[in-house]
Amino acid sequence: MLKTRPDGDVQPGFKWGPFTMRIPFIHLRFSLSNMLQGLAVAGATGMALVPYFIALLGLTFEEAVTMAMFHSTLISFSWMFFGDPYAPGWLTPAIPFVVAFITAPAYLGDHTSQFQVMTALSLNFAFILIFLGVTGLGAKLINIVPNVFKGGIILGAAVAAFLRVTKDGDAANVFQAAPIAGTLGVLICLVFAFSKPLQAYATDKTWLLKLLGLGLFPGFLVAGTVGYFTGEFEYNIRWEILDVGASTASLWAKASPFAIGWPPLEIFVSSFPLALITYILFFGDLVTGNEMIEQAQATRTDEKLELNSSRAHMATGIRNVLMSIVAPFFATQGVLWTGIQVVLLKGWSEGREKVDSIFDSIGSFYVLGLPLLFVVLPFVTLLEPLLPLALAVTLVLTAFACATLALSLVHDATERGAMVITAMAFSVFEPWLGLLVGIIVIVSLCGVQAFAPKEES
Repeated sequence: MLKTRPDGDVQPGFKWGPFTMRIPFIHLRFSLSNMLQGLAVAGATGMALVPYFIALLGLTFEEAVTMAMFHSTLISFSWMFFGDPYAPGWLTPAIPFVVAFITAPAYLGDHTSQFQVMTALSLNFAFILIFLGVTGLGAKLINIVPNVFKGGIILGAAVAAFLRVTKDGDAANVFQAAPIAGTLGVLICLVFAFSKPLQAYATDKTWLLKLLGLGLFPGFLVAGTVGYFTGEFEYNIRWEILDVGASTASLWAKASPFAIGWPPLEIFVSSFPLALITYILFFGDLVTGNEMIEQAQATRTDEKLELNSSRAHMATGIRNVLMSIVAPFFATQGVLWTGIQVVLLKGWSEGREKVDSIFDSIGSFYVLGLPLLFVVLPFVTLLEPLLPLALAVTLVLTAFACATLALSLVHDATERGAMVITAMAFSVFEPWLGLLVGIIVIVSLCGVQAFAPKEES
């Protein structure tokens, strides 16, 4: 029986330790529009690293798809088992650092060592997260961060996302790879997600409201169709079902530390600094997610969204541990998919009559935690040409949402200037250097009192 939520309360679920498990059709409802978005966007984006797995790690196509399936499964089950109101995703900015690390001369071409590095990175990162989560230090760290610094981190993510989506030769530059279909798809998704004139026009147009309710799906459908006729997207459909058992067994033999051996101590030591740098990115995503939810919460007093930074640390840490022993590829288990979080929160903020709970949207978008589409190779190969579009849409939505959020956090001209400098530092320098520049700029311009702990409410 579907559990109902008293007005102003938290969505029901099964408590276990600091976490809350919510089961589809018992603690959340099904949303067709969010499921269609998830199939198109999450499906295509989840496979975006398949070419990396093949080219860098020596996996076959079937093994690479299986690895992506495990990554997406851990992400898709996160909201169900742990109860965080975030749309989880990758720590995308860390992936270039990870690729550079495993292609260093010491590891290049040695796939066993590369997988051991991935395991070490994931376990190091998990240790940092779980330690900060269990001790509560992560939550205290979030508490002392001033709005100007939060704004700098969030605006930095916006600038970095925009720079990446327009960078020549980048996989996300769909404007270069498919200028007609790509531009049209991104534009439709952006307009459907944020256009005030379109939302106002649709108030008395039932058909348009239903179309807007499909979120990003129409943009992908239009772009995929136009791309086929312009020749920008080529579809090579494989009418097969993935042999999950065989591909899992061969992937396990090549990648799992139980099969290839655990990383030696020197790999754990050498990879620890990159895990620390990645924590800065995780921290930024957590700050962004919390600010987004707090702003959206003002319009939905009927559902209380519990924000617990310690829980988010521990949940992400556990996922990284599981990933490290099954399908190690570091930076695929993060806390927030920013572009999708803003889309789901936007639908949720329109009222209970449209979306009863944020978990209805998150659960349906992640196909109720069961990414079975990876098994259906016709579907996998149908989405394959849309990978650049999925990346571009995610980055453009992230850039827009982060920019609007960051600019709403500060109202003082000096803080606004410090925030912009911090954002530029985060977008053009390595994370640790951006962090250092941001702290120096804010202390110099706004005073050390900006970092004073906030009073508990």
